Amino acid sequence: MSCFYLVKSLTSACLNMYSISRLHHTTSAVFCYSKPRSGEKYTDPFQLGRRYLKGLYEDIRKELLISPIELKEMSEYYFDGKGKAFRPVIVVLMARACNSHYNNSRDVQASQRSIALIAEMIHTASLVHDDVIDDASSRRGKHTVNKIWGEKKAVLAGDLILSAASIALARIGNTTVISILTQVIEDLVRGEFLQLGSKENENERFAHYLEKTFKKTASLIANSCKAVSVLGCPDPVVHEIAYQYGKNVGIAFQLIDDVLDFTSCSEQMGKPTSADLKLGLATGPVLFACQQFPEMNALIMRRFSLPGDVDRARQYVLQSDGVQQTTYLAQRYCHEAVREISKLRPSPERDALIQLSETVLTRDK
Repeated sequence: MSCFYLVKSLTSACLNMYSISRLHHTTSAVFCYSKPRSGEKYTDPFQLGRRYLKGLYEDIRKELLISPIELKEMSEYYFDGKGKAFRPVIVVLMARACNSHYNNSRDVQASQRSIALIAEMIHTASLVHDDVIDDASSRRGKHTVNKIWGEKKAVLAGDLILSAASIALARIGNTTVISILTQVIEDLVRGEFLQLGSKENENERFAHYLEKTFKKTASLIANSCKAVSVLGCPDPVVHEIAYQYGKNVGIAFQLIDDVLDFTSCSEQMGKPTSADLKLGLATGPVLFACQQFPEMNALIMRRFSLPGDVDRARQYVLQSDGVQQTTYLAQRYCHEAVREISKLRPSPERDALIQLSETVLTRDK
């Protein structure tokens, strides 16, 4: 089995870190992006996606019309419209790309737009719960819900957002779509459990890390993309294209997030850097660095719990090529995402999705 297929597989029990580490010798030569071929003037993917998301956060807040006031304030806290709406943008672009592929329709169905709202609600609920588990004090440049209102109320706020998302999902009335998106919630829980554990065997650690990355981050994007494709097109081949694009972009997004934890500053990220090390987590840069500095194994196994462990691990990573190799791995996943979405007929939205995969790699926060 080639190195390329080793890193693509999230479930292979025989995934070998040393095979992965050799990727950087070949990645840059094969990684390239398709040029837009839709025949229309090209538009920034986020600008194009937001055209179909006007009133996104107002509509989400309508789903959270609840009392008492304090619970409403907690539930709406992150829906302030200050983010890029990365997930909703991908969802509506995928909806239009699939609709255009199937019947040249340039419209986003109301049910497809609802998936964008639901995806953002599920994502935000997971952030609220993650912050409780991690005892985080800041996110997106401001205090977390648990920091302001306390852990118990934060858990309830996350639960409420999930319940509102479930009600919105039920209103769509498509049992296939309901099944697809409920899988996301299961994956989020299983991913968090994976993150709480670790593998002693070096060769199992990377497979464990990639599986956790898929479940905690990529599953939501992959299954949301699949859901809008199901609503707009009856072809199972298109459903798989949408799923694979979302899965690969989602994994790449998290890999770059893990890189930024070492290369970006707190002001850019809106949250503390080296946060994963402080939580005892060995992400891609750490696992790659461990190949060059085997003494990191002891730190990983004790989850960087002794005084000085976090600083030592950070220095090992920065002295190694762990950041570079994790970036190359993210490029591999983006390359696969572009390969999949290029199977659809040309359209401005398909081309925007191609361009969006590049922004995943070049973002700095």
